[in-house]
This record gives sequence, C-alpha cells and structure tokens, in this order.
Amino acid sequence: MAETALADVLVEMADTLVDDFDVIDFLHVLTERCVQLLDVSAAGILLTDQLETLQLVAASSERTRLLELFQLQTDQGPCVDCFNTGQPVSVPDIRSAGRWPRFTAAAAEVGFVSVHALPMRLRAEVIGALNLFGVEPGTLDDGKLRAGKALADVATIGLLQQRAIRHRDILTDQLQTALNSRVLIEQAKGVLAERLHVDLDQAFALLRHASRNRNRRISELAQAVVDGTEQIPGAPEPKPPR
Repeated sequence: MAETALADVLVEMADTLVDDFDVIDFLHVLTERCVQLLDVSAAGILLTDQLETLQLVAASSERTRLLELFQLQTDQGPCVDCFNTGQPVSVPDIRSAGRWPRFTAAAAEVGFVSVHALPMRLRAEVIGALNLFGVEPGTLDDGKLRAGKALADVATIGLLQQRAIRHRDILTDQLQTALNSRVLIEQAKGVLAERLHVDLDQAFALLRHASRNRNRRISELAQAVVDGTEQIPGAPEPKPPR
C-alpha cells in the first residue's frame, strides 16, 4: 500500500469534516477507502446510539450490511467483541477459530472467511468499531493494520471534535440522527431497487450519486424518494477507478 495513497485519503477525510458534514456519507466513504487501501473485500462500521446500544451505520456492500446486522441481532461476533473490549480482534480464518459459531455460519453463507475489527476510540471512550472482512483466509500485515487504525482514529476524532460538540449528549444526538437516517435510506433503497430493477448495492449507489449531484443530504433525498416526491432515473453510476 502506497503511503501517498493513505495520505491522500486522510486529507480527503479531513477536508470532509466541515461544521455540518454528512455523517452517513462520511462513514460510507471511510468503508470504501478501507476496501481500496487495505486489500480487504468489505468494511462496515458500528456505532453506539444514545442508549449505548451498538448499531450499524455504514457498510461497503449489502452482504456486509446483512452480516453486521446478524452480529447485532445475535450479540455474537468479533466486531461485537471488539467494541465490548475496546481492543482489536483479528481472525485470519473464522472457520478454525472455534468461536462465534452462529456468526461463523452466517459469514460463510455470504462468503467471508477472515475478519479484522478495530475499535473506534479516543482514550477511554469507545464509540464503535471499524470492521474489515476478507473472502480469503489471512492476516493483515502491520502496515495495513496501522493504516486501518489511522483511518478509524480520524473518523473517531471527526465525530468527537466538531465545533458544536461540547458534551456527550450532543454527540449521541448526532449519532442517533444518523441511525434514524439509516431507516429512511434502507426504505429508499428498496423503492429504487424495485422500480429500477437493480440490486440494493446499485440502488444505494444511485441514491448517493443523486444526493451529491443535487447537493442534498442522503437522508433528505431518501425521504423524498420514499414519499414519491422525487424521482431518481437512469442506470447505476459505476464506481470511479482509484
């Protein structure tokens, strides 16, 4: 992994952290950059809500989203353990780990074999976990693990250090808003998938592309799609090459 590529991504993420940044889009960009930089197949992000309950906020693919939700529903898996302990969890081959039997079966069903979970923490405060999935067994070398930790740290600091945030309740309000937005976004994905005859990943790509082109928050556009007051025509936009 080129150091310049990591530096470019860190600059990109820092530039995104304006006063009123879109949390959902910011975290989805983080998952995509992890896939591109760290030689993993997918990435997901779990964050706590105002009740200190772990919730899914972003995932780089639909199968990742489903696996992360399964972990939360069963309260079992390496990503949940990472958050609960505040320590990294690295499993080169979950099939031979002898832990999390239900998670192992669910991961195999969607094609994931290895997983590496990094806590999103600042000092003693843990607000979530950044989770990296692979379709082949293997470890992440020290350089990639350090890069993953750097990306998780930047995201954590960005969430914790906004100018308006002086107390934890303000942070949790923002995170709760982001989590509530996910419900609308999932509904809009379903509407677009059915109407345009595309899969859920393509539907989300269309929604993000349209929100950027129209300078609208993803959650606002998702609400309009669900309400039927706005249309998103056309084929899914291809992901730009990196």
